[in-house]
Amino acid sequence: MAPSTVHLATDQAAQTTPPAPAAALTLEERLTLVNTHMTARLDEAAVAYEVNTAHLATEPVDLGDVVTPTLRPPPPHPTPVAALLQRAHHRLLTGGWCSGALVNEDGARCMLGAIRTEAHGDRGLEAGAVAVLLDAIRRRFGDVDSVPSFNDAHTSGRIPLRMLDQAAGLADTRSL
Repeated sequence: MAPSTVHLATDQAAQTTPPAPAAALTLEERLTLVNTHMTARLDEAAVAYEVNTAHLATEPVDLGDVVTPTLRPPPPHPTPVAALLQRAHHRLLTGGWCSGALVNEDGARCMLGAIRTEAHGDRGLEAGAVAVLLDAIRRRFGDVDSVPSFNDAHTSGRIPLRMLDQAAGLADTRSL
């Protein structure tokens, strides 16, 4: 046999011999392999998302801004201060909110104006409602001087209305 023939036969034998079977992977090894693969794919997708959305200016959405309140008053709270804050909230919803005055020329009221109107001259009840409201505001926004200064710091009634609603819940929790 010629030397070139032997070399060719050896190459063919090497090519036709199947590779040695790989050792079977255990379940833990397969899970680790899949986890590594999926982590790499998720990382790639996260980078692609960041690149594709980097030019978009977005602000976080507050669900309180999306949900439209109904104009029907909810069932009244059983405690007087909570009920007063709830009525003041409803008054601002239906009659309008303003800043810079207790009542503006259109009849819209500020937070304090709504509380004062709904208190019907009961200064003790009014003071209790304002104290709870100020406490609720300070819990959310830190050091605030007064309810009127908080009210006047806003350009829309969205946050003041929300704070009146939260204060009504706080007063009810405290049984005030």
